[in-house]
Amino acid sequence: MSTPKPPLHILIAAPRGFCAGVDRAILIVEKAIEKYGAPVFVRHEIVHNKFVVDALRAKGAVFVDELEEVPSDRPVVFSAHGVPKAVPADAAARGLDFLDATCPLVSKVHRQAERQVDAGRHILFIGHAGHPEVIGTFGQVPEGFMSLIETEAQAESFVAPEGRELAYLTQTTLSVDDTSTIVEILERRFPGIAAPKGEDICYATSNRQAAAKVIAARSGAVYVIGAPNSSNSLRLVEVAERLGTKAKLIQTADEIDFDWLEGVQTLGVTAGASAPEILLRGVVDRLAVHFAVTEEEVRTAQENIAFKLPRDLAVA
Repeated sequence: MSTPKPPLHILIAAPRGFCAGVDRAILIVEKAIEKYGAPVFVRHEIVHNKFVVDALRAKGAVFVDELEEVPSDRPVVFSAHGVPKAVPADAAARGLDFLDATCPLVSKVHRQAERQVDAGRHILFIGHAGHPEVIGTFGQVPEGFMSLIETEAQAESFVAPEGRELAYLTQTTLSVDDTSTIVEILERRFPGIAAPKGEDICYATSNRQAAAKVIAARSGAVYVIGAPNSSNSLRLVEVAERLGTKAKLIQTADEIDFDWLEGVQTLGVTAGASAPEILLRGVVDRLAVHFAVTEEEVRTAQENIAFKLPRDLAVA
């Protein structure tokens, strides 16, 4: 006689997974392959997810680190995280056909950075050093016009350039709570600092963090499906842990740790903005092999945003 499976109630966050910027970036690569034929080159990972990158590679995408690796007769796509101005300038100088898959919400931050510099302000950019989005945003303005603020301590100790007004902008995939604390410090220390027009942290990041908080509050543990280099996915883990719920980032069902789930009766599951739904379903299916699973979707917001494709691909 077989032993009955232990019960496990799974709370699935909504919204979760792909955002409009990721959908658009993937579609740009797919449409470019349709239009130009394979191979189509992509500078850096189009989005931070190995499953997505491998799927596009199988269709004919070739991922490279630098433009020098792109043959002169093949098109190149820039990733959703954005690139410094020097990159498209270099591509144009080499005569390359290029397509920019930068998320429109990241591009909005780029344009704000240009406007603040044009207004004579020094920008404090709240973000994580080395992240492609930060590198791309710093590359929109002349060197020395922007300073990176990663922590509350840095916000407290920053010394403003003499005679320069200040502005702040933020990476789009940050923790909403962390960022608001840093902003409070900057606004207290520099009362005249110019704020961005509208929220820089993107709607998808905010919505996924809000949903993660709700499921974490009701769960004994939370799995976040996403890549270890995905900023928005890492922030979802932090959001759950701050509520006192243990949380872990996994990329696929193969990384499920059943010992870690010992004693857990309610499990929250969500996915970062670059993780496809198929990975979440794979996790639930694997759990169902070991547990008597019941599912409940917990929706905290509706998303119906879509971004247009570049004109060259709109009818491809």
